Amino acid sequence: MNTKHILFLTLAAMLSAMPVSAQFGRIVGSLDQLGKKKEQPQTQQTNQQTNQAAKIYYVSVNGKSRGADGLSVETAKKDIQAVLNIIKENNETGAVIRISEGNFLGAANAGYIEISSWVTLEGGWNADFTERNPFKYITRIQPTQDQLGTNGAKGLIHISGLDDVMAKKPKGMIIIDGIMIDQGLEAFYMPNDPTDERNGCPSAAFETGRMIDAIPPQVEHPGIRSMGWIAGNLIIRNCLIANCTYFGIQINTRCGEVEIYNNVIISNRYGGVRISGGDKNGEASHVNFHHNTVAFSWCRDKYMEDMGYGYEFMTLVNADVHHNLFIGNNYAAVARTHVLSGPDRVIEAKRVTNLYDNYYYINAADLQLPSAGGGKWTNVQCTDIEDMVDEKTLPKAENNLRMADNDAALDAFDQDYLAGVANLKVISSSQSFNRNSASNQFRAATGQNMQGSETRRVSMYGNRYNFDKALLLFGAKNGYGAQKP
Repeated sequence: MNTKHILFLTLAAMLSAMPVSAQFGRIVGSLDQLGKKKEQPQTQQTNQQTNQAAKIYYVSVNGKSRGADGLSVETAKKDIQAVLNIIKENNETGAVIRISEGNFLGAANAGYIEISSWVTLEGGWNADFTERNPFKYITRIQPTQDQLGTNGAKGLIHISGLDDVMAKKPKGMIIIDGIMIDQGLEAFYMPNDPTDERNGCPSAAFETGRMIDAIPPQVEHPGIRSMGWIAGNLIIRNCLIANCTYFGIQINTRCGEVEIYNNVIISNRYGGVRISGGDKNGEASHVNFHHNTVAFSWCRDKYMEDMGYGYEFMTLVNADVHHNLFIGNNYAAVARTHVLSGPDRVIEAKRVTNLYDNYYYINAADLQLPSAGGGKWTNVQCTDIEDMVDEKTLPKAENNLRMADNDAALDAFDQDYLAGVANLKVISSSQSFNRNSASNQFRAATGQNMQGSETRRVSMYGNRYNFDKALLLFGAKNGYGAQKP
């Protein structure tokens, strides 16, 4: 028995005597240190110091809309947005919002909440706030088609008003912890009928057919989005981000540390995660993206010609991507296709992006780079990354591994969905263009462009992934991807 194993058993014995909520907090503390680099800030320590003097608010599905201040369990508010508005009006910094299990849809059930203060959202509390476990007491933001037209292009968690173009250091911290986000009940899909190939439904076990990409117009929402830049630190952990129609997480960082870990990010359109930097020198922000399960990111549309990334390295921000599972992403697991050129080459040369200690399985490509020979892209398989990518592009690039077909972690996935992605294909594609048709003759005579039609049918595209099955992915592979205490 090795030393690590003995230490783990000792920790387990000590935790067994603690209340569940205390156990969870202690284990989350240990999760915070997974894959940490010594030179990176200890965000958990910062969080603990902030919370020691923090004002604590309570939100419960059984709370009150009026006549409650939210400052005790007995006076809990019913709506997260109501508390966020109080915090903003009072110009408070560092407040913690404890949220019970339930579905929270924001003010007037609009389908989103908006953060404009440095706060902590702490989901996963039971009804009387005596125990916290985000994987048992599910706090969710899960809009339905009743919310269509009321949430615009907002992220389901929308961050705004926290930029400062003069900021050189982080002005505060936002923590989003234990919130399960799912847009799958709001989006549009074809019927789950495999007998008609137009539906893009491989089997009757699917919840839906393929996502509809044109008619009716598909509502486009990110799961977590910043409108403008964030001049501060951000932590996203212990969350599910599923079935979003416009990125799972899309963040713009002015300065600070963005740490995203222990999340399941699954079946999101356009991409799983995109973090862009806003510092003109490219030195003020760093992303630590680790221990996440990123699966089935879908292309922009069913023609599958662009987007569909698990994680994108963006310009003007440094990043470490490690100890993640990348499964079945539709265009590439990881993209490093955005590069500054011309007079900005000096800034680009300072960018440090590392990709190491990750597992990959049935992605269209594991790493996508700009083409060196004038073509569209260079696709690299995980086992070739260290040999094929230069040290300037990826200074640290070891241990990017292909997951074995018999890896037990794959059993945690919906097997029908996994098989559908593995066998994804274009069923039929046809074009119809008649230069001599009456309509095209008329168009030519009046100076208009001629028209034709194209039909493409695919075996699946963006089909909704079951919410409860997605939660089973926490802890699928020990030490990699999203973990579960």
